[in-house]
Amino acid sequence: MTLDAYDPPVWEGVLTLDKPPGETSRDVVNRVARLLPRKVKVGHAGTLDPMATGVLVVCVGSATRLIEYVQRMPKTYRSIFRLGARSDTYDVDGVVVPTIDPRIPDLAGIETALATQVGDVMQLPPAYSALKVDGRRAYELARAGETVVLEPRPVRIDGIRILGYDWPALEVEVRCGGGTYIRSIAHDLGEALGCGAVMEALVRTRIGGFVLEDALDPDELDRDALGDLLRPPLDAVAYLPRVALDDAALAEVRLGRKVPGEAEPGAEVALIGPDGRLIALGEADGLLIQPRKVLA
Repeated sequence: MTLDAYDPPVWEGVLTLDKPPGETSRDVVNRVARLLPRKVKVGHAGTLDPMATGVLVVCVGSATRLIEYVQRMPKTYRSIFRLGARSDTYDVDGVVVPTIDPRIPDLAGIETALATQVGDVMQLPPAYSALKVDGRRAYELARAGETVVLEPRPVRIDGIRILGYDWPALEVEVRCGGGTYIRSIAHDLGEALGCGAVMEALVRTRIGGFVLEDALDPDELDRDALGDLLRPPLDAVAYLPRVALDDAALAEVRLGRKVPGEAEPGAEVALIGPDGRLIALGEADGLLIQPRKVLA
């Protein structure tokens, strides 16, 4: 989608990028930031490990205030697990130790083990992760040789589908919510099977309506064309119900005042201006909407 009919007075919108391997998500954000005026904010919704590739949603300008909404969207990954090995990082970027004389599981056993990880589950994150422990990143502590103690966290895994199996390579597709570590799925699978497993490759193919097929190569971004590549901020909250504003209601919303609108009490809604732009996010209160986050 281009912004032919959407000419923002300031830089704002959403980019779907295909993160290259070997770069951090922050590296990619910095690349975008260098193409924009210095004061324009840029951020990403959902970190990918350096070895991973695929969909990275980058928000620009006022759309950075919508990052949390993109992070709520369901995600889909393709990954290759290498069975018969273990790693301190749960992937091949760490110290990989082959399992001596591993028992080779059959497909049925793998399916059974994976099924225990589907649903609302408690997942133990890897010690080498960006989670903070006493104000420091867990991976910083782990690299310094310190003991990292992380607690299991609730995550939602909607489904794990086996795409192919040829020992020791297992290819899977994972559909899940935010905060899920695919590396931990590999590790937990290996422990359940008794042979160990590490993540060998990872591609994020979807975040909500942002799909890999539409993702742009960061190497091909151009300052002059960047404005036409931005998708409207409304795409970041596409799953929210919408309430259209007339000119009078628009003026009230900009002052933070309630406006008429029908929605389920307590529901979060997107308030849309007469020109189709996202103006604010609000909370339904009976037949009124209270603006909670005004963007435009």
